[in-house]
Amino acid sequence: MRAAVTSGSGGPDVLSVGEVPEPTAAAGEVLLDVVATAVNRADTLQRMGSYPPPPGASEVIGLECSGRVAALGEGVEGWSVGDEVCALLAGGGYAERVAVPVGQVMPVPSGVSLLEAAALPEVAATVWSNVFMTAHLAKGERLLVHGGAGGIGTMAIQLAAARGAEVFATGGSAEKLELCRSLGATRAISYRDEDFVEVMKEAGGADVILDNMGASYLGRNVSALATGGRLVIIGMQGGTKGELDINALLRKRASVTATSLRARPLAEKAAICCGVVENVWPLVASGAIRPVVDRTMPLEDLATAHQLMEDGSHSGKIVLTL
Repeated sequence: MRAAVTSGSGGPDVLSVGEVPEPTAAAGEVLLDVVATAVNRADTLQRMGSYPPPPGASEVIGLECSGRVAALGEGVEGWSVGDEVCALLAGGGYAERVAVPVGQVMPVPSGVSLLEAAALPEVAATVWSNVFMTAHLAKGERLLVHGGAGGIGTMAIQLAAARGAEVFATGGSAEKLELCRSLGATRAISYRDEDFVEVMKEAGGADVILDNMGASYLGRNVSALATGGRLVIIGMQGGTKGELDINALLRKRASVTATSLRARPLAEKAAICCGVVENVWPLVASGAIRPVVDRTMPLEDLATAHQLMEDGSHSGKIVLTL
């Protein structure tokens, strides 16, 4: 089958499309014919050799997909061959077929095309698990989202706003700030011209911060928290090692949590997917949340897609079609 292959670790130029063996559905798995997948920052890290797949996962890049059920492994119930679905993956999305644990297969939300559905699993699972399952964002609380115009950011803004939170989001251009506002952000903050710490302090502090930067924002994020605030770190774009003022945390009775999704046990990922289907998909079906797709490209253009991801000029998700 056609799939993304690499000539080694490095830049986008190491990527190409080649032939690899087809997977089969083991017990408890669903085999999917992939229609589309989406590019995530973790994919670029895997390409560079710094984010290998967990043991037993496909070596092919790709953390989400949409498609149709091709076969069912032993013991799988609730799905039929031909069903249109989307799925959260530990790997293998950049390919014509992928085998997925049944707990990570989700229906396509009503009113969403298969192409759009490819942009939903990773961001929906990331936001639901971190902002709501981990940080317990409640109605009326303030959420600060860094990188509000990115894939995760656009989902976080919409989901938090739809559930009654007051959303603040950072962005680096007038167009991205306007997108954040259009998705439901009460306040869009230019990280080039404004200090998000001062903005949040004036607003009363952030109850929850969803951070993709890591070390470079650690101290400022703690300063921006409200009393009882929760900082959830999901990325390291700003480095891995920072200094944490424990006294500042103590004074605010605040917490810092760092999470990842890919390597979680299957039962945890299945629980997250169940939560997404129950709590997020109805909002997508109603139109309160929409997939934000920057562009759609054929799999053969995956090197260009990775370059676009690294350049940071896109908004929302970049979708690859098979």
